[in-house]
Amino acid sequence: MALNAISNYAANVAHRNLQTSDAQATSSLAKLSSGTRVVSARDDAASLAIGSRLNAEVAALRQASVNAGQAVSMLQIADGAMAKVQDILVRMKTLAVQAGSGQLSNTERSMLDAEYQALLNEVDRIALDTEFNGNQLINGSITIGDNTNFGPAAGVINIAAVGVQTDAATTAGILGYSTGASGGTFTLTATDAVLGVSTTFEATISSADWTGGYLTTGTALKLTNPSADAFMTITLNTSFHANTAIATDGFSFDQSGTTSYSYKIGSGTADQDQITIFLEGVNINSLSLAGTDITSAANADAASEAISHAIDTLNTSRARIGAAQNRLEFAAANIASTMENTEAARSNLMDLDIAAEMTVFTSKQILVQSGIAMLAQANQMPQNLLKLFQ
Repeated sequence: MALNAISNYAANVAHRNLQTSDAQATSSLAKLSSGTRVVSARDDAASLAIGSRLNAEVAALRQASVNAGQAVSMLQIADGAMAKVQDILVRMKTLAVQAGSGQLSNTERSMLDAEYQALLNEVDRIALDTEFNGNQLINGSITIGDNTNFGPAAGVINIAAVGVQTDAATTAGILGYSTGASGGTFTLTATDAVLGVSTTFEATISSADWTGGYLTTGTALKLTNPSADAFMTITLNTSFHANTAIATDGFSFDQSGTTSYSYKIGSGTADQDQITIFLEGVNINSLSLAGTDITSAANADAASEAISHAIDTLNTSRARIGAAQNRLEFAAANIASTMENTEAARSNLMDLDIAAEMTVFTSKQILVQSGIAMLAQANQMPQNLLKLFQ
């Protein structure tokens, strides 16, 4: 090649190779600093796509494992409450057998019945009070009956009943609303409900909950009664207006002896990704003990037989809870194994082999240093031409 002073071919070659080596060293450094083999899609598009899905799967399984653990804790609370109810039933059985004996008079039986009735009330109280994160566990379930005049059109989004227990399959209820200058008062009357001495609940909307005369969307009212161990929560929307009267509507409660909870123990939405567990109520209605007493020998014998059946029913419920706990623990163990193997698969695709990449980085570092040195030498070559002018 001819010697000239305008173009420096050697410097251009050295510069091009230096740029390549520097880019490769930078890429290697990025991988080493991040600890992953695939920093961007251009490194390995297929591995990035698969690895991202596996990473999401691992995160979902990790939460599923938490769900399974919380489900076991929830069932432990239910089982613990049932254990106390069982202790109460044993004591009630003792009282019934004692009252059924002929050496006692009806006066003495009435004294025993005072404790018996108190224990019945305690069974109901435990059923009402046992909850997990606001969800009642062993009191069955309450469903608000449908009514064409009772819904969003009337400004009601949702009604939730907590601690409510009905005597019959359906129990009528009346919701009343009276307006004021700003806000209003809600009253809820649940007739024939086992709620203590009173069945009327009340809540007042303050002026702070109103914007321009309209209720702030999503405002939840908690209707309470000091005499009842229960409450109603009504969620309202802007259909309620401070100066607009809302007609009183009736609705009904539908009491069920069981309630169900579905626990998400998988990363998908299929049936196999969740476990549904049914919890039986253990209030006196569910145990068929409502109305029993031991004021006479005949009533005591009837109560004793009813208690025996109630103990069998309770033991069946506890056995189901125990089976569900064991199932959830096996599910949690499977989740842990699946998560471990999925993480290993993701690691094989995405994680960096530090030793191998450090070797690459060292090689590129040497090439960069060599390129800089050779570029400096190439830039000195045109100066040799000056000797021809001497």
